[in-house]
Amino acid sequence: MRNYKKIISKSIAVTFVTAMLFSCDNNTQKVRDFLADKNLPVGTAKDAYHVYKDSGRITSKLITPLLLDFSNRKEHPYSEFPKGIKIINFEKNGRDSITITGNYAISYPKTTISELKGNVVVVNHTEKSRLETAQLFWDETTEYFVSEKAFKLMTEKDTVFGVGFESKEDLSKHLAKKTTGKLETSEE
Repeated sequence: MRNYKKIISKSIAVTFVTAMLFSCDNNTQKVRDFLADKNLPVGTAKDAYHVYKDSGRITSKLITPLLLDFSNRKEHPYSEFPKGIKIINFEKNGRDSITITGNYAISYPKTTISELKGNVVVVNHTEKSRLETAQLFWDETTEYFVSEKAFKLMTEKDTVFGVGFESKEDLSKHLAKKTTGKLETSEE
């Protein structure tokens, strides 16, 4: 009789747990929508270190203490780097050529536009040039920088100050607006 009661109680428990498991809805889209409605990220990464490769060759590295993934946004998905970011782009020969750092960044994958804010520094190690500004927009598709904030561009020969700056990602062929400082020019 005692064994019969144990079997019945265990059967009831198993039936109850099974019913609970099948009643749960494992719909990830509902979870993503809930997080989007509450303005919460769908993912968070701490001390992220991401290596990008192309045909087995490392092309760039992304390092950040905190990454918030808002890819659950239907119209404007984005990634946010609230504690800063460091990106290192490598030339084909493997040497690091461009380093980009900032205290805050936000990246929109649909448009491939990123915004960096706060102590933004771009260094071209090969050409020994350095750009410092408070805000910078970066078009990853065209590999082009734009800023309407005050900037300081240092090269081996010159230091240029101004407000408003455009250039290729490697700081070459730049357009500096409202400039001051010593400039060396040549006619071509």
